Amino acid sequence: MEISHDVWEHLLIEVPQVRGDDNVERILLASVKENVATLLHIFENDISLENLEGLSAADEYARRLAQRDISVNALIRAYRIGHWRFLQWCLDELARRDADDVVSAAANRHMLKVSFGYIDSITEHVIEVHRRERERWLLSRHAVRAARVRAVLAEEEVDLDAADTALGYRLRQHHLGLVAWLPELTDGGAGLVRLDRLTHRIAKELGCPASPLFIPRDEALAWAWLPFGAHGEASWERLSGAVESGEPAAQVCAGSVQSGVEGFRGTNREALRAQELATAASPGRRFTAYAQVAPVALMCRNLPDLRTWVGRVLGPLAVDDDQCAQLRQTLHDFLATGGNYTATASNEILHKNTVHYRIRKAERIMGRPVRAGHADLEVALLAVEYLGSTVMQQPSGDGTKVRRPGGSPRHHR
Repeated sequence: MEISHDVWEHLLIEVPQVRGDDNVERILLASVKENVATLLHIFENDISLENLEGLSAADEYARRLAQRDISVNALIRAYRIGHWRFLQWCLDELARRDADDVVSAAANRHMLKVSFGYIDSITEHVIEVHRRERERWLLSRHAVRAARVRAVLAEEEVDLDAADTALGYRLRQHHLGLVAWLPELTDGGAGLVRLDRLTHRIAKELGCPASPLFIPRDEALAWAWLPFGAHGEASWERLSGAVESGEPAAQVCAGSVQSGVEGFRGTNREALRAQELATAASPGRRFTAYAQVAPVALMCRNLPDLRTWVGRVLGPLAVDDDQCAQLRQTLHDFLATGGNYTATASNEILHKNTVHYRIRKAERIMGRPVRAGHADLEVALLAVEYLGSTVMQQPSGDGTKVRRPGGSPRHHR
């Protein structure tokens, strides 16, 4: 049919994602023919759109796009452009009939109403077909990869060439391991689609030279490896920004950049340690990098002992209230600047005397000088920063007194 071929050729020009694959192009042509014939049949016989059912070629076209990782946006755009091209044919034919203005206007309104209703209905249908196939394809495609990854992680003898082929990912390079999950329950594979999209977004933001390796663990949890090639460093700021601006509900933990098969295993182990910290934290963070929290991540496998240790190091400064939070922040910045009052004041936009006052007050509350036990103070403050109330003490009932270890009750406000 002339109309169908014209619409099809127009789509190949306007929607580049569907060009270059003979199978997809053939199925697109079949889908166009099916949609055009159905619409003309509806016009000719005045068939209600409520009786419209799914079209086999249209459904298959949506499934093929999902299998080839072509976004649903390309699918929707093809229907919009195809609809407009089809209407041009209809309007040209109406003009050739030379009908009077009343008949022409009525026919025009009818064509627009029916065709837009049809496109709205069929688009909703194929979007759902694409979504279901995308979920199914992700699960089945990754099943083989997951088995191969388990073998590599289990430190079995690895045939690197065979593993690279099976995974579609090079093991002889630098890797950055990720663990990503959605805290809330999801339906079917919808969560994996969201996490896969986020992983590719992160890889693009970090300038990865190839596609990441994405391995589902369940319907809302995935492991991933980002390919860094010969590059051995990652920007935590850019990675955090990609997470924050991406999937709003997801949490992501990252290992450090490591190389080769051992690095492939090591960065995954680190990401898992960071995940243990992130899931124990209250409140949790959207992004956690192992390199920034390694001491705490290694300690948080025994939270009761960690909580006791933090309380012993910080004393009453570990109380979960606004005053102690303010003092802990100033103390953290003070230690980070090597005990420089001027630099701390500049970082916190405070007067230098205010920093002096806060440090002295922190020392009084802890019952120890800040410069003594420098390393354990930094680690304890880091634990409180990332784990929050999980390792802090709750304020006393009246909110006025806390007890200093080995000392008398001390008032502070």
